[in-house]
Amino acid sequence: MSQAEVLRMKPPLVPLATLIGRELRNEKVEKPFVKYGQAALAKKGEDYFLVKLDCQRIPGNPATSFSVFAIFDGHNGISAAIFAKENLLSNILSAIPQGISREEWLQALPRALVAGFVKTDIEFQQRGETSGTTVTFVVIDAWTVTVASVGDSRCILDTQGGIVSLLTVDHRLEENAEERERVTASGGEVGRLNVFGGNEVGPLRCWPGGLCLSRSIGDTDVGEFIVPIPHVKQVKLSNAGGRLIIASDGIWDALSSDMAAKSCRGLPADLGAKMVVKEALRSRGLKDDTTCLVVDIIPSDQPVLPSTPRKKQNMLSSILFRKKSLNFTNKTTNKLSAIGVVEELFEEGSAVLAERLGKDFPTNANSGIFRCAVCQVDQPPAEGLTMSSGPFFSHGSKHWEGPFLCTNCRKKKDAMEGKRPSRPTVVA
Repeated sequence: MSQAEVLRMKPPLVPLATLIGRELRNEKVEKPFVKYGQAALAKKGEDYFLVKLDCQRIPGNPATSFSVFAIFDGHNGISAAIFAKENLLSNILSAIPQGISREEWLQALPRALVAGFVKTDIEFQQRGETSGTTVTFVVIDAWTVTVASVGDSRCILDTQGGIVSLLTVDHRLEENAEERERVTASGGEVGRLNVFGGNEVGPLRCWPGGLCLSRSIGDTDVGEFIVPIPHVKQVKLSNAGGRLIIASDGIWDALSSDMAAKSCRGLPADLGAKMVVKEALRSRGLKDDTTCLVVDIIPSDQPVLPSTPRKKQNMLSSILFRKKSLNFTNKTTNKLSAIGVVEELFEEGSAVLAERLGKDFPTNANSGIFRCAVCQVDQPPAEGLTMSSGPFFSHGSKHWEGPFLCTNCRKKKDAMEGKRPSRPTVVA
């Protein structure tokens, strides 16, 4: 391919001044404050967290800033948790097209989170290490909160009126019947640990490997049916703000969502995080690594998140979440925010990669080179496969049906669906 053809394949560059102008026209001037607190107690030393307040959708433009908070609860060692902490954010951002508006960016984010989680898992498994990690990853852009999770760490939302909502789904085999069915259908076995005499003890686990979780990043020594595809939920808060509590299972094994929220109401975020950990320790003792992030999204005209008395849940639960139409420019947005409704913009938890990436992933089919929707590597179609093609790609027999997957990522997809075993190629 000539240099001119390669240049034609790339999207045209948009001047920075043009992008900044778009943001100024489309964004509200008043953004909420984001304040956070963190507290932890270590038992095994396998919990890690990430706080990044200075991310920018358009590099060099502070008006496009967003924040990232994440917790990584490692098991069988710390390598996977550290690797995910260091690489997951960049892998997610690389899957979002450049030069798009804020609304388009928010629409692209759920799909990019899926691609970033899967890419991080592939990259880590190539190292040949056997540790794994749960991940709860939160992106806050103004009033919009997007949460992606695998495993049993959790993120809850506490809004004005005292209504507590779960923004994640626990991927514990013991509690999630749908995940048990998926794992067994993909070739795994689910059962408890057998001890001498044939007695079964402990929680349900997946074999081989004996993992209690159905989704994680890493875990090379277990079957590929333990998938890194996250549950993703995106909501928009009202202009009253709200509090997020993001924590590893050391908290949630001791406290319910309501208990955790109640234990820190009326406290600033830094003291709130310490109080949640203290309450978990008082309730159960230190039996696991215990890490908590408390994040307040506060209206710009208020110094702290106001504390309001808890109202009866049956009065508010029916209007707490209201589905928003697929059109992000819905004119009812301001009215909904004004009356304190939390809008649910997106939610999807399927473990089928084709359902999560869709068929409209951006590409330039006329250039002769495609970009893998997961690893973001450009290559000719002869060296990869589309998501919905058969074992071999053929221009003559099938038109391009995106998103395009390179050979390695297609093998990963098939292995996760139980279509064939996948052994990672260890990079020396």
